[in-house]
Amino acid sequence: MKCSYHEGYGIALPAPHPFPMSKYLLLRDRLMADGLLTTGDVLEPEPIDIETAALVHTRAYLEKLQSSTLSPPEQRRLGLPWSQELWRRSRLAAGGTLQAARASLENGLAGNLAGGTHHAFADHGEGFCVINDVAIAISRLRAEGRIERAVVIDLDVHQGNGTAAIFAGVDAVFTFSMHGERNYPLAKMRSSLDVPLPDGTRDREYLEVLERHLLAVLERSQAEIAFYLAGVDVAAGDRYGKLSLTEEGIRLRDQLVIESVGDRGVPLVIVLAGGYAPTRARTAELHTHVFREAAAYEARRSPPHRISGRQRSA
Repeated sequence: MKCSYHEGYGIALPAPHPFPMSKYLLLRDRLMADGLLTTGDVLEPEPIDIETAALVHTRAYLEKLQSSTLSPPEQRRLGLPWSQELWRRSRLAAGGTLQAARASLENGLAGNLAGGTHHAFADHGEGFCVINDVAIAISRLRAEGRIERAVVIDLDVHQGNGTAAIFAGVDAVFTFSMHGERNYPLAKMRSSLDVPLPDGTRDREYLEVLERHLLAVLERSQAEIAFYLAGVDVAAGDRYGKLSLTEEGIRLRDQLVIESVGDRGVPLVIVLAGGYAPTRARTAELHTHVFREAAAYEARRSPPHRISGRQRSA
C-alpha cells in the first residue's frame, strides 16, 4: 500500500501545546517496524502549489498565509502559533493527500500519514486546520477531469464543518460526517448527511449506526473516489472527544469502511484527521489500525485492483 509521508509533517510547537505533532513520525516508524510499510511504499510529496490551493481557498486568505499576516484573532481561531514552518507543513500535508489520491486511482487504495484538516474553510482556518487537504485534492482531480463525483467519509469525532461549507451546493461531492453532537464546532455546517451521536456512545451503538448509513451513503454518492477521515478522537479517554469507543471498536470501524468502499470497487484514500490520546505514542498506535486493516484488505484482493475514476464511470 502506497502512503505519503514527509519529515516536514512534524514541526516544533511551544510547550505545552496540545496538538500531537510528533504522531506523524511515530506512526511512520511503527508501520515500518511492523512491516506494514516498506521504504518503497513511502511516497514523498511536494508542497501543494498556490494555484491548486486556490481552487478551494480565497486569494485573500492564501496571501495572508504566504505573507504571515494572520491577525492575532485569526491565529487564536486557528489554534496554532503561526510560522512559515507551519505554512510549509500544511502545504506538504495537502500535497500528500493529492499524491495519495492519485495513487488510489491507480491501485485502488492509498493513504497519507497526515491530512484530514476538515475545519479549514475557504477563507479561514480553525481548529488546528490551516488549509483543507481533502477539498483541495477533490477539486484538483475534478479540474483535471480525473473524477467527477467524490464522497467524503468523515468519522472524526468533530463535524467536518469546513469541508461541508466548501462543498455546499456541489451535488457531485457527497459529504458524510458522523460526529459527537455536543462537541466542537458548536455551530455545525450542513453536510450532505450529518449523523450526530450522543456523548458516551460505545462500540455497539456506534457500529450499528455506521453500518446503517454507510452503504446508503455509497449508493447515493455514486462516487468515483472516496476519502476516509479516520480520526481516532472517538476513543474513550480522548482529550477532545466525548465518545467511548474501545481500540477494538476503532479497528472494526476502520474495517467496515475499508471493506464497504473496496467491495464496491471505489478507490479509497485514507487520511488521519484528529486524535488526542493521553500520550503521543498512544495516539500514533490508534492511528495504526486503519493501515493494518487496509494492508489486510489489500492482501486479500486478487488480482490487484487498478481503476481510474473516469474509467469506472464510463
